[in-house]
Amino acid sequence: MDEANEQVLGEVPHASDYRFHPLLTIEELQHGEIDFPALVRKAERQLDAFDGSVDAIVGYWDFPVSTLVPILSERYGLRSTSLASVVKCEHKYWSRLEQAEVTDALPRFGLVDLDADAPEPPEGVRFPMWLKPVTAYSSELAFGVADLAEFRAAVARIREGAGRVGRPFDFVLDRLPLPPAAAAAGGRGCLAEEAIRGDQVAVEGYVHEGRVTVYGTLDSLTYPDSPCFLRHQYPSQLPDGVTERLRDISERVITRIGLNNATFSIEFFYDPATDRINLLEVNPRHSQSHAELFAYVDGVPNHHVMLSLALGRDPALPHRAGDYALAAKWYYRRFGDAVVRRSPTEEELAALAGRIPGTHVNHVVPAGARLSELPEQDSYSFELAHVFTAADSEEELVARYDEVVKGLPFAFEEMSG
Repeated sequence: MDEANEQVLGEVPHASDYRFHPLLTIEELQHGEIDFPALVRKAERQLDAFDGSVDAIVGYWDFPVSTLVPILSERYGLRSTSLASVVKCEHKYWSRLEQAEVTDALPRFGLVDLDADAPEPPEGVRFPMWLKPVTAYSSELAFGVADLAEFRAAVARIREGAGRVGRPFDFVLDRLPLPPAAAAAGGRGCLAEEAIRGDQVAVEGYVHEGRVTVYGTLDSLTYPDSPCFLRHQYPSQLPDGVTERLRDISERVITRIGLNNATFSIEFFYDPATDRINLLEVNPRHSQSHAELFAYVDGVPNHHVMLSLALGRDPALPHRAGDYALAAKWYYRRFGDAVVRRSPTEEELAALAGRIPGTHVNHVVPAGARLSELPEQDSYSFELAHVFTAADSEEELVARYDEVVKGLPFAFEEMSG
C-alpha cells in the first residue's frame, strides 16, 4: 500500500466500513532481489499476529503481489482467483499459448534460447520484434530490436538481468502442474514477439462468480517516436464497433485462462489502417494507474471492484456519474540521465492543484536522486512525476497538463555516459 493509493482507497463506496492494513513494504516487494519464500513467511507472521479478523487480502501490483494474493487467500480461507489462473497471465509465454486457443488477434511469438552462444530469433518470428523476459513488470528488460545485432545485444542484457524476477517466479511455478512448453521456458526464459502497430488501448473488467464483465476501455498514448507512455485517457475515443470487438476478445481470453472473483486489465493495439486488433498482454489485476480516472469520470475509483469481489459484495461500477467527461494520467518523463537538484515541494504541488482545476501531481522523483538509479523504470526513459488532469474536452485536458508541467520547478544536473 503506497500513499497515493491509500488516499484513493479512502474514496471508495463503503470506505467507512473498511480498515486497510499494509502487508509487506514496497521496498520488499519491488526493489532488488526478491526472496519469495521469505515474503510468504513474513506475510503469514504478520497475518497470524494481527489482533482482529482478516476479511480480505487484495493487491493491485504485478508479481510478486499478484501471486502472493491467491497463495495467502487460500491459506486463510479468503476469496480469490486460483494461483494457476494468475500465473497463466503473469508468465508471458504460457499466457500467449492460452490466448492462441481462443483468438488469432496475436503477433507471431516464440521462445529465445538464452544459453545459445549465437542466439537466433525463433522460427517464423520476423524483425522488427520485441524481446522480454517471460515474467517482468513495468517494461523492465523489454527491448525493441530491428536486426540480428540488436537482437543479440538485447539477449545479453536479458540473460544478465532476467533472474531478478525469474528466480523467485520459479518458486511459484514449482507449486503448479505446468504444460511441457511452459515448464521448458521456466521463470527465466525470454519471449520474442513481432512488433505490432497501431493505437494502444486497455480494457478493464472483472469476473464475478464465473461471469466476465468489461467496465471500461482506455486509450494509452505514447511519446512521439517512442514506446514510452505519455498518458492513459478514459474513456477511449475509439469507435463503438472496435470497443465491442475488444470486449469480445477479452471475454474469451479471460474465460479460457480461468480467472474468477478477480479484476483484470488487458492491453491491446488497434491499427486503424488495417482494422486489425492485436493483444499485447493480460494482467490479473486492475490497473491502479487508472483508479483516479474512473473516479473523475464515473464517480468511483476502480479499487471498488477489487474490494467488492474480495468481500463478496456487488462489484458493479456506476457509469459516467463523475464530474468530468474525460480524464488522463500523464507520465512526465526525461529521456536522459541526470541528478535531480530541485524537486517540487508538497506545498508547491498543492498550490498548483488549487490553481488549475481537475488536476493533481504525485509520485514525484525526490531531490538528490540520480535518474538511472531509480527502481522499476523502463528501458528508455525516467519518470519524473505522474500528472492527473480531468476536463470536458480533449483540448482542455491537454491544456491543463501543459500548464501543470510549466509550473513544476524541477532542476537537473546533466550526466554523461
